[in-house]
Amino acid sequence: MTQLSFRNRIALYYIITTGLLILVVFSAIYSTVKYTVYKRLDQNLMIEIEDHLREIKVENNVVILMDAEEWEEREHNSVDVNPVFVQFLDVNKKVIEKSPNLKNEVLVFNENIDHFKTFDTKLLNSKVRQIQVSLYIKSKKIGYLIIAMPLTDLAKVLDNLFETLLIAFPVILVILFLIARFFAGRSIKPINAITDISGMITKDNLKTRIPLPKKRDELYTLSETINSLLNRIEDAVEREKQFTSDASHELRTPLTVIKGTLEVLVRKPRDNKEYEEKINYCINEVDHLNMLVDQLLMLARFENQRKNILHESVYLNAVILDVVTLNSEKINSKKINMKFDASEDFYINSDNYLVATILRNIISNAVKYTNESGEVSVSLSKANSKIICKISDNGIGIAQKDLEAVFNPFFRSNFAIHPDIKGTGLGLSIVKRFTELLEIKFQIESKIDIGTTVVLEFNEEK
Repeated sequence: MTQLSFRNRIALYYIITTGLLILVVFSAIYSTVKYTVYKRLDQNLMIEIEDHLREIKVENNVVILMDAEEWEEREHNSVDVNPVFVQFLDVNKKVIEKSPNLKNEVLVFNENIDHFKTFDTKLLNSKVRQIQVSLYIKSKKIGYLIIAMPLTDLAKVLDNLFETLLIAFPVILVILFLIARFFAGRSIKPINAITDISGMITKDNLKTRIPLPKKRDELYTLSETINSLLNRIEDAVEREKQFTSDASHELRTPLTVIKGTLEVLVRKPRDNKEYEEKINYCINEVDHLNMLVDQLLMLARFENQRKNILHESVYLNAVILDVVTLNSEKINSKKINMKFDASEDFYINSDNYLVATILRNIISNAVKYTNESGEVSVSLSKANSKIICKISDNGIGIAQKDLEAVFNPFFRSNFAIHPDIKGTGLGLSIVKRFTELLEIKFQIESKIDIGTTVVLEFNEEK
């Protein structure tokens, strides 16, 4: 089955709803007309019954049902315009008198119908409306009176009305469908414009935006939402391009250094000491390259992927001590005063690997950027069902203007002033991503030549 267009679907849904409503209205009209006509007919039958009951009398001990002159005066013998059929029965339900217009026909008494209740029956294969009552003289039943009126004209009126409504129903639906389709097409014109403009937007043309409608309606909200989405996509693509460019540069730099050093070595024979010095230099660059690749892979692996998180019980005290041990060589070589303060054992439910990576990057940064004989302190405490980890140093600090930028990949604050301090510029970027994944509150404060303080807020294990 061919999929209907959006415009046709709108028109179809409108027609289905309207069609049901029209069907209810038409049914109500037909039922009302039928009820009104039948009610009027029933009232006429009751009037006839009352008139004939008043005319029954007893003369010389003989029951007179209808004077002959009365039959002639009334138009009972007329079958052209609303004739009334009258019939009298005795107690044994045998016909004792009937109106001349019945001729050779008789009205059939129905045993299952209550007296004074109207009902439909047939006379000469034509529908009639009939009523039947018992006749009493001084509380003595003397027979029955049956009166009927034809339903031919009524049936014609109702049939004509039904046929008119039946023909009008599909015609009205078709007309309404065409009207609804026309207005639906006009209503979705702005959507078509949005579709056309959106189709023009490619990865090489991300700056195009959808014009906002003048009216602040649903289409305005849709256009604004799409433009906002395009802004985010453009930012993501720009960051991706910048990241790729920076990553290529950062990877190429150590490779270029290694290649240049090895080319210098092979140009002419050198003594063992010079070979050893250059080889160690290359090894350091390879270590730097390995660390850079590891961090890039780590970022790629956990880029907004919560499914890779493994929740488990993490003993923070032990994790911090392990990180301090890993950095012990640098701490000792720089004669840094390392302090760790924890009044009790602290546990959280999180990913042990990611938490260790966060703490390793922060503590290694604190050690790296702290001067000789400086101080680095790590403390654990509890406040309002939260575990607070505070890492402080009195190192070179970060400029206020760079505090936001330090979370961008490969950004290093004032690296030209301190060329001796090596780094990739990915540490705090990784910390930022992982704290967001683990829903850890992360704050950083820093001042040039005073130091840096990082505060991590963990949810306590329950």
